[in-house]
Amino acid sequence: MKFFRYIFSFLMGFFIYSLLEVAGRGYTHWTMALCGGAVLAAVYGLSGRVRLIGCCACGALITTGLELIVGIFDNLIMGWQVWDYSDMPLNFLGQICLPFSAGWFVLCAPAYFLCKNIRRRLTDQ
Repeated sequence: MKFFRYIFSFLMGFFIYSLLEVAGRGYTHWTMALCGGAVLAAVYGLSGRVRLIGCCACGALITTGLELIVGIFDNLIMGWQVWDYSDMPLNFLGQICLPFSAGWFVLCAPAYFLCKNIRRRLTDQ
């Protein structure tokens, strides 16, 4: 049953992130949908162990790290040009930047509460 909760969280992150990105910039990429799912599954795991601020900090680090790995593959190796943060302040290789890392920290707060709700509804915890 625990595996099902992680899969459910992954699917929620996959679809919610995709919808947010399509609403915000008009399109998304399949690799970003996978990242959204992976991040929400990670936040789900964290939400049962750490408090809100810790979860947001860890979630932002996980998201930024995953964004760097996927960005290097998608944008630099494959040349898909999914995103480019070169014009953003404090960017690294145009794949991650401090303003978006701060944004991931903020977005992890509603993700934390969503995961707490998933946990409460799918278990007796």
